[in-house]
Amino acid sequence: MFAADAKKSRKKIAVVTTVWRERSHSWHMAERFMHGYPRQGGWHSPPIDVVSAFVDQVGDDDLSRDRAQRYGFKIFPTIADALRNGGEELAVDGVLVIGEHGDYPINKYGQKQYPRYEFFQEIAKVFQEDGKSVPVFNDKHLSWKFEWAKQMVATSKSLGFTLQGGSSLPVTWRMPAIDLPHGADVEEIMGVAYGPTDIYDFHALEMMQCMAERRRGGETGVAAVHALEGDAVWQAMAKGNWKSGGWDTKLWEACLSRSQTLRPPETFSHKLPNLDEIRAWVKEPVAYRIEYRDGTKATMLLMNGLVEDFTFAAKLKGSEQPISTLFHLPPTPNVVYSAGLMAHAETMFLTGKAVYPVERTLLTSGLVEACLQSLAKGQSRLATPHLDVRYRVPQDSYFLRR
Repeated sequence: MFAADAKKSRKKIAVVTTVWRERSHSWHMAERFMHGYPRQGGWHSPPIDVVSAFVDQVGDDDLSRDRAQRYGFKIFPTIADALRNGGEELAVDGVLVIGEHGDYPINKYGQKQYPRYEFFQEIAKVFQEDGKSVPVFNDKHLSWKFEWAKQMVATSKSLGFTLQGGSSLPVTWRMPAIDLPHGADVEEIMGVAYGPTDIYDFHALEMMQCMAERRRGGETGVAAVHALEGDAVWQAMAKGNWKSGGWDTKLWEACLSRSQTLRPPETFSHKLPNLDEIRAWVKEPVAYRIEYRDGTKATMLLMNGLVEDFTFAAKLKGSEQPISTLFHLPPTPNVVYSAGLMAHAETMFLTGKAVYPVERTLLTSGLVEACLQSLAKGQSRLATPHLDVRYRVPQDSYFLRR
């Protein structure tokens, strides 16, 4: 192939982002399409060029101007200009949206109102005006507001373009490298994680959902949520089972057994801590109790001070011992799990097809909103008829193994 033909065959993408600074999501993800990333023991260079960008907030620590000069793309003042690459019509083969980090308002439920929906609306407007569309990858939540997230999915379907998004957790390495058996009868699941609400709870919920969606009958949606914090979490933990208002103790122990950061009592190594010890270390515990429409139960726990990783466990019908695994996140600064996520974005840009359903991220976006509202409304149980999100996934899974 001649050089001109090779260049012509390369896909072109636009980056639409809130900020672009060191260790931001744009730094971790967009730049994978510029200098490549490790894959299966080698260094992979995507056949994709970033040709344009829109950056909403530019501070003294901005790197977008440097990257534009280094890698030969242009930064435009509007999203429409970026998608048209300064011309009169759509001039890219895909759009990478990264709405994370930056100075944006926080609502009464503690949600940072990143303008992912607003970015999407500007993108869709270009598609409508120009009479053609391209795949869009949206990092993390679709939107902080479920109705907007739902509208984003509906718009992508009506205009006929692929929309994909979500967290790196479903695609990172697992230790052990297992899946929830496809079509399994699942009674109860649990995810134990750390970090702040509205940020890391989303990652934990995506971790749990990429497993839960594999159960018999596929995803049926969520009927109700009940979020707890503080002493209410310890009271629920002492119950020892879901029916009494808590969760299965074996799931809790299975999750902790997979953690590589579990805090031990002083002078001990890798000892299962008791409730008194956990209460002394974890000052602000958070629990989300989730009731799926098909009867499956789930608990997400944020345990800052006890763990600094993400673990999962599930009780299958007829099995005494839960299955469990660690969703492994390699350390900073490289965070190779973001390369795993961008590998799937690359596949989507090249094929025009989603690797996994956007409905997963639609549901988890709604779960974050509903659970934070439950906390804000006196830790009350909330019915969620609007989370009637149904979909099925294929038997094959797409997390990192090699």
